[in-house]
Amino acid sequence: MKKLLLLGGGHAHVHVLHALAQQRLAAAQVMLVTPFARQVYSGMVPGLVAGHYTVDACAIPLAPLAARAGVALVEAGATGLDAAAQRVTLSDGSTLAYDVLSIDTGAVMDRDAIPGAREHGLFVRPIEHFTVLWQSLLALSAQRALSVVVVGGGAAGVELVMALQHRLGERARLSLVTGGPAPVATHPAGVQRRVRQALQARGITVFEDSCTEVAAAHLTLGRGMRLQCDAPVLAIGSSAPAWLRGSGLALDERGFIGTGATLQSSSHANVFAAGDVASRADAPHPKSGVYAVRAGPPLALNLRRCIAGGRLAAYHPQRRSLNLLACGGRHAIASWGPFAVQGDWVWRWKDRIDRAFVARYTVQAR
Repeated sequence: MKKLLLLGGGHAHVHVLHALAQQRLAAAQVMLVTPFARQVYSGMVPGLVAGHYTVDACAIPLAPLAARAGVALVEAGATGLDAAAQRVTLSDGSTLAYDVLSIDTGAVMDRDAIPGAREHGLFVRPIEHFTVLWQSLLALSAQRALSVVVVGGGAAGVELVMALQHRLGERARLSLVTGGPAPVATHPAGVQRRVRQALQARGITVFEDSCTEVAAAHLTLGRGMRLQCDAPVLAIGSSAPAWLRGSGLALDERGFIGTGATLQSSSHANVFAAGDVASRADAPHPKSGVYAVRAGPPLALNLRRCIAGGRLAAYHPQRRSLNLLACGGRHAIASWGPFAVQGDWVWRWKDRIDRAFVARYTVQAR
């Protein structure tokens, strides 16, 4: 019996569990290692903050899904990997051996990227932690008016600042510190224009500047300005998990796992990776949930073929994807390549897609 270790409960691995529930692996013992017993779907977090969803409505319970698939579940995080010895070290100090390893842990946020952020910042990732800490911020806003600053001008930061404005209303003054460029600078011009208009219409102040320090009651910006802040929310860019360094796996220049068309590590054929923790030099694409979800079916297929000794299939990510940006209330912006539209109907469209994704795996797990 070969040992297949699924490391992380990300979007792609949720689909792998779903596929194994449909047809189990007869020649393998499968284990899932994840620090959280559920996956809170990242695409619905802005809606959770805005008050449109409960946490349970956004979450996929992993334990029943794993049980249905005949997969043993270990609640722990990874702290080390020795690819040569084929062994993973866990947060409780134990180790697990594997014959085939699949990594879908997601990326992390560097808590030391901005001085003082570790001590004073509210980090969006891990999402499971954020959903708990967010409740403290909500409770504090009921006691007094707050100055809330979201640091990060990407899609996550933009969606969160508008969600916070919708939920907190007059109880808070909202600002967005983008890191320097305009909000959603990597998106098409039409999306950038609509986002600027949405932020302005909601009274959100935008600072196209970097954050150089987070203190107890203020932020220091790159140009020297001090910005009053009771609650700094960090939605900064993703970093690779530190435990990948020294693993022996081939990594890209930012420390993410280098993979090829079959989703195998470019240095170790028995190691697969998908989602934000992986990097495709042959087919570069943004680190977003859209691509992580799409990687699920080809990953499940290739893990099955790898265990059985079959020929692996190449996976080619789509060149463009549908992006849906929530604007706090039941309004959203959609883009496909250079084309962009917006409206309440776009939010309803996004709502249906997100609920269907969670329901597909939650219902199947019961």
